[in-house]
Amino acid sequence: MYELKLEADSGNLPVLQAFIEDHLEAAGCPMKKIPQISMAAEEVFINISSYAYAPSKGDATICMEFVDRPASVIITFKDHGIPYDPLAKADPDVSLPAEQRKIGGLGIFLTKQVMDDIAYKYKDGQNILTMRKSII
Repeated sequence: MYELKLEADSGNLPVLQAFIEDHLEAAGCPMKKIPQISMAAEEVFINISSYAYAPSKGDATICMEFVDRPASVIITFKDHGIPYDPLAKADPDVSLPAEQRKIGGLGIFLTKQVMDDIAYKYKDGQNILTMRKSII
C-alpha cells in the first residue's frame, strides 16, 4: 500500500496527480485508464479541499492499494473535515441542456461513471471515500 498525506489545498493537486499516475504506470495500468482514474481522484481531492474544512484548512490522506483478484486499484481518501457523503446527493439530470441543470454534482457523477465501485463512510471522526477500478 502507498500513502500520501497532503494539506487539502487545490494547489497540491499536481502532487496528488503525480502520486496516482506514477503508481498506476508502475503497476502496468493500461494507459487509457490512467486519465480516468486520475480525473476521479482529482474530483474527490478538489471536493475535500473546497468543502471539508471550510473556511480553514486541514489534511487529506490518500492510500493506494493494488489487488490481484480482479486486478484493480483501490484508492481511499480520508479527512477529518465536516461529515459529508457526496454519494448521497442525487445524480444530476444529464438529459437536460447544460443551462437548465443545477450547478454542482457533475464531478461526482462522472467519478461514479468511470470507477467500478465507490463507497463512503464516516468512522472515527473521518470521512472515508473508497473507490476501485479494474486495471486489466
